[in-house]
Amino acid sequence: MRPFFLLWIGQALSLLGSQAVQFALIWWLTIETGSAAVLATAAMIGLLPQVLLGPLMGTLVDRWNRKRVMLISDSVVALASLALAWAYAQGYAGVPLVFTLLLVRALAGGFHGPAMLASMTLMVPKEHLVRIQGLNQAVQGGLLIVSAPLGALLWSLLPMSGVMLVDVSTALIAIIPLIFIRVPQPDSKTKPAVDSALRSLWRDFSEGLRFVRTRRGHLTLLLMATTINAFLVPAFSLLPLLATTGGADAGELGWMTSSLGVGTLFGGLGLGVWGGFGRRIVTTLVGMIGLGLSTILLGLVPMTFLIGAMAAIFGAGVMAALINGPIQALLQATVPPGLQGRVFTLFGSLAGLAAPLGLAAAAPVADLFGVRSWYLLGGSICLAIGVAGFFIRALSTLDSENYSESEAC
Repeated sequence: MRPFFLLWIGQALSLLGSQAVQFALIWWLTIETGSAAVLATAAMIGLLPQVLLGPLMGTLVDRWNRKRVMLISDSVVALASLALAWAYAQGYAGVPLVFTLLLVRALAGGFHGPAMLASMTLMVPKEHLVRIQGLNQAVQGGLLIVSAPLGALLWSLLPMSGVMLVDVSTALIAIIPLIFIRVPQPDSKTKPAVDSALRSLWRDFSEGLRFVRTRRGHLTLLLMATTINAFLVPAFSLLPLLATTGGADAGELGWMTSSLGVGTLFGGLGLGVWGGFGRRIVTTLVGMIGLGLSTILLGLVPMTFLIGAMAAIFGAGVMAALINGPIQALLQATVPPGLQGRVFTLFGSLAGLAAPLGLAAAAPVADLFGVRSWYLLGGSICLAIGVAGFFIRALSTLDSENYSESEAC
């Protein structure tokens, strides 16, 4: 396990630096432009490569040397950050260059993530995989809590050229151990051809779509989740603009962002202890109502009232956990095991595509009517969907559905 932990610790530290620097870059864009369109574009640049190219990236990772994929991905990000540090130092940095770095990060991450996960399977004994996944989840939650205040601290202490050099340094922490670590490779006989893998992917996606389309409860749940994603992902992508137009500084935005991670952590722990209502769909619908109210409150509270803003965001994090956990459990309980991967992929794909579409609509609305208008609109729609769900029979009976053995393969 020692080689894996050397790799894992280096990658975790690199990820911490990257997320802190990402916060500083988004804050810089906010201060420089004050534009919702710019922030929406930055968010779309981070989302679109993996939404559109994720399946192809995963297929290529299965064909290539995974250690080499991780080394190249980390090195490309380090070189891009070094170039941007030089541009900041010389006074050449601008929005297009920052967008370019965000795109490089998104593309590199799209290759690095699957390579790291796939390497884990060959480096960790099977009996320890669940424990390592638990550590990964803990690290993800911790990064969400710590990275934003750290990014705000870097912003306050260093010029942007120095902030970018922090990114280069943490990337080297990941690269140097990786050079000396042996990363096992899978049997070459199991490596798929790209064209056949893509055909299989499309076939599986179509089968998942056919299953959901014939079940009104699942289809309704998918449409509700996709709609909420289209409105609320843009809302939280525009949080830096909401903060700066309301008089908050980078440090205060960092605390707001951390409160989302704390809320999600507490919501997940609370759901694990409590277990939710007897009917899982009720827990999800209550979560939607709570998320809508929290988003509306965030759109109304003055940003100078830091405790109020943090409380609203904390509430949103708690409610997001109450929505997502029961949805996953519902799908696991009511979708045949042989179709679950395809149905999960369908939910993930449509929800992922909804976010960029929502961002494209949010930018002009926020620029025309003020950024708070999107929070009020998105929160109201989420609230209305949660209330309406109690009156939709297809949803009320979803908990009682069971898959048949004939559908299980």
